[in-house]
Amino acid sequence: MLRYDRRIRVLAACFSGVAGYVDAIGFLMTGGFFVSFMSGNSTRLGIGLAEGSPSTVFAAALLVTFVVGVMLGTVVGRIARTHRRPAVLALVTGLLASAVALHALGAGVFVAIPMVLAMGAENTVFAEDGEVRIGLTYMSGTLVKLGKRLTAALLGGDRFGWVPFLMLWSGLLAGAVAGALAYGAFGVNALVGAVVVMAVLTVVTLLLGPDLKPQR
Repeated sequence: MLRYDRRIRVLAACFSGVAGYVDAIGFLMTGGFFVSFMSGNSTRLGIGLAEGSPSTVFAAALLVTFVVGVMLGTVVGRIARTHRRPAVLALVTGLLASAVALHALGAGVFVAIPMVLAMGAENTVFAEDGEVRIGLTYMSGTLVKLGKRLTAALLGGDRFGWVPFLMLWSGLLAGAVAGALAYGAFGVNALVGAVVVMAVLTVVTLLLGPDLKPQR
């Protein structure tokens, strides 16, 4: 995160905001399952296996779908080469739009499938050399880095090295609050807001030009 310039850090926080927004809608729509936070679904899978719950199948399906979404994002990114980021974001936008369309057709909880695919693909936006440099839909690693950077600051190190990680986490939190409020007002149709925001972010990323390597 610290290797990227300020523009990229702000964009990453915005992407995390969309992830939090979509995850909140998915959580409320499915009655307690996640469309971006797969650690939570893994825990639900484990509990379901222990209890013999029918929810086990749904949790497993979401996990597999997320991995497929990561694969889709990776393939699209490789095809797009230096324009990987806007190409992947366009894919995410299209998948979220298809979720809105499925809801209009009365698909029920199956609307979660393209939502999960989108969140899996979004995590490949900052992938380099086969590794994800910035996780956008999960914050455990970000909070660990936040804690380490705060400790470093207290011990005389970089005074503001913790700020980018706080921004990333705050983006997800703000998005989740907005998603919960929007779901309360508009139901699953609140996903339209995520489609619009992601489309705008796709255009902004495209206007920034070819993907640049982070600073060493």
